[in-house]
Amino acid sequence: MSGTNTKHFTEGKILQPLLLFAVPVLFALFLQAMYGAVDLMVVGKFGDAADISGVSTGSQIMQTITNVLASFAMGTTILLGQMIGKGREEEGGTVIGASVVFFGVLSCILSVLLVLFAPQAARIMQAPAEAFDNTVAYVRICGGGTVVLTYYNLISCIFRGLGDSNTPLVTVAIACVFNIFGDLLLVGGFRMGCAGAAIATVAAQLLSVVISLVLIRRKHLPFAVRRKDLFWNGPVIRHVVSLGFPIALQDALVGISFLIILSIVNSLGVMVSAGVGVAEKVCAFIMLVSSAFMQSMAAFVSQNYGAGKYRRALRSLAVGIGISFSIGVVMFLVTFFHGDLLAGIFSNDSQVIAAAWEYLKSYAFDCMLTAIFFCCVGFFNGIGLTRFVMAQGIIGAFCVRVPVSYFMSRRRPVSLFHIGLATPASSLVQTILCFACLFLVCRKWKRAGKL
Repeated sequence: MSGTNTKHFTEGKILQPLLLFAVPVLFALFLQAMYGAVDLMVVGKFGDAADISGVSTGSQIMQTITNVLASFAMGTTILLGQMIGKGREEEGGTVIGASVVFFGVLSCILSVLLVLFAPQAARIMQAPAEAFDNTVAYVRICGGGTVVLTYYNLISCIFRGLGDSNTPLVTVAIACVFNIFGDLLLVGGFRMGCAGAAIATVAAQLLSVVISLVLIRRKHLPFAVRRKDLFWNGPVIRHVVSLGFPIALQDALVGISFLIILSIVNSLGVMVSAGVGVAEKVCAFIMLVSSAFMQSMAAFVSQNYGAGKYRRALRSLAVGIGISFSIGVVMFLVTFFHGDLLAGIFSNDSQVIAAAWEYLKSYAFDCMLTAIFFCCVGFFNGIGLTRFVMAQGIIGAFCVRVPVSYFMSRRRPVSLFHIGLATPASSLVQTILCFACLFLVCRKWKRAGKL
């Protein structure tokens, strides 16, 4: 396969290729997180607590949609990775063609729903009265660009399935710079508030898709995507859905659990809502390393699983956990002891910063736990155990995170530190479940003579 842009992870060392793949994924995720963060930063500098609350609630809704779409598209990543591992790269065009059609239909449906039901979404989120209209405007504008958002995530997943994590980084970097200038112009210059931030975000995502398509045409791929591949290919779509749907459903329900927590917090007042909104933006960054290793692990393990190299897949999991956990400890220390400095990046209001730091102190513990179980989730996605990934996510979200946060919110006086403990408590349960499943997988492989 020399001369193509496909990378094979089934031979040679593990640490170097895993890091070389994970680092661009990390930077791409960082820049993608900057979309919502820049919106909040600019609005926070030029607006008040109501503006911050509107953007934080609206962007949290859109971030949930983004995570679901990216997780669904992981079905394409896994399927392509397994085909490459089996030496069947030429079938990639069929997979991509079917994925383009399927996700096009899905994104159109989501776009219509978000535009029509934005007020209902803001009401469910208990958006404070002062921030209600801002929240609706942000969701409607970003929701109208769901088609663009969907194809950006699909294209990124296709490249990662081929072992190429650099191209998504290039496209999102250019788009992020465009988004920053758009925010400064529309929010800072024309004082368009939440609407301006949303317009800048959608325009930046559209630019990233256009750049991605240009780069695809210039790359030498190990297969051709022809017009005849662009149709509703039932068997291929079912295969992609069978892999991606459990991951997407898990992320959707997990996202809903965080929206429920935000709804609980919103009911406590606009200042608390703004503080948690700022904290959530900080959390989006401190969790990036774990998220990068989760995506990288899925791509790395899927190729080795497809090639029947089960022991190598397990070794890559151990390497990933070691690196991710080491960084997680550092992130814990920074967040717990200096969370006020991190929150100050997004707001000048001392009360908002204090509320954000109180929430971040409990969230900091999650940096170490997610470093472990996110790698495990990537491993299970890579070997196709996406239903287990869905199950553990649902258990963590609705059996631990939501009940604990609700119980803590009912205690008086209300403590954002106690409410924030719901997330690491959930992660601890999910880590235990992942290790239990890993034990069963290893025992099954040993009995089958695969280890």
